[in-house]
Amino acid sequence: MKLASLKDGRDGKLVVVTRDLSRATTAQAIAPTMQAALDNWAAAAPKLAELAEQLESGTIASFPFNESDCASPLPRAFQWADGSAYVNHVALVRKARGAEMPPSFWTEPLMYQGGSDAFLAPRDPIPLLDEKHGLDLEAEIAVVTDDVPMGVESAVARGHIKLVMLVNDVTLRGLVAEELAKGFGFFQSKPSSAFSPVAVTPDELGESWDGGKLALPLLSFVNRAPLGRPDAAVDMTFDFGQLIAHAARTRPLGAGAIIGSGTVSNRAADGGPGRPVALGGVGYSCLAEQRVVETLLEGTPSTPFLQAGDVVRIEMRDCDGHSIFGAIEQMVSLPTLSGGAYAALPLALK
Repeated sequence: MKLASLKDGRDGKLVVVTRDLSRATTAQAIAPTMQAALDNWAAAAPKLAELAEQLESGTIASFPFNESDCASPLPRAFQWADGSAYVNHVALVRKARGAEMPPSFWTEPLMYQGGSDAFLAPRDPIPLLDEKHGLDLEAEIAVVTDDVPMGVESAVARGHIKLVMLVNDVTLRGLVAEELAKGFGFFQSKPSSAFSPVAVTPDELGESWDGGKLALPLLSFVNRAPLGRPDAAVDMTFDFGQLIAHAARTRPLGAGAIIGSGTVSNRAADGGPGRPVALGGVGYSCLAEQRVVETLLEGTPSTPFLQAGDVVRIEMRDCDGHSIFGAIEQMVSLPTLSGGAYAALPLALK
């Protein structure tokens, strides 16, 4: 089944969405919010699945589904832990800032705890206070869990995955190096992320989902131009079972925990950095990788980071070309207000 949260207060209003993303129906009688459904998933999931079947068959009332009406599936969450499962990406971005890559990065997942109290909606602007901060998109896959016990094994952890979605893990590249140099991790360089309009249960993904990896291209565009289409199952050093087990090594994870894959990244056939789409490669899921490759090929990067007015789009399509999660589509905006400025900004796109 496919679920979404329509904008309504802090935590949205839970709806069930048709597979073709054309219509929806309210799930308020089962759970008022996505978090409420996840808190009692064993009881809520069968009822939501039955509602989804009725929606597909047209036997219940429904309304047109509009992705612009959606908040992120979890507009805020108790936990947002983002991994870096594609070690090729780690190697490239560390090379960009002249940092060595420890051998342990190939044997143990890298993970940071992100800000989860104010996610962006998938069609709302990306606020940028200063273009010198080097705003970058990062196209990723994310999963949402039920309650995960401390010390869970990776094979068992796979069974705790209840929903799958896409994420734009926004990064301010200009702030990363100075922040990491303090030895205490990301904070200001990782502003609010945005998730896809729809979250789906793993069974909706069919053979493309093996329980820990999603074997489909992740599509990224900047100002309508293709940036990347890497396969999310290729070069994924750590699958989602391993990422969840890593996050739960010394603590339990509460229902509604979001675990990210990190930026999806594929190496070239010769093992080197992937090539840009324009040169016949699968491209990249962030601008930082493209800039590194441009530096390797040309001696200097030619692609700028995101500027005000730029539009980012992230989407994944099934084998028949149909959108699975809907699209994250956001325009970069320079807010002029403080405090509640982000909420006051108009929608950038239809």
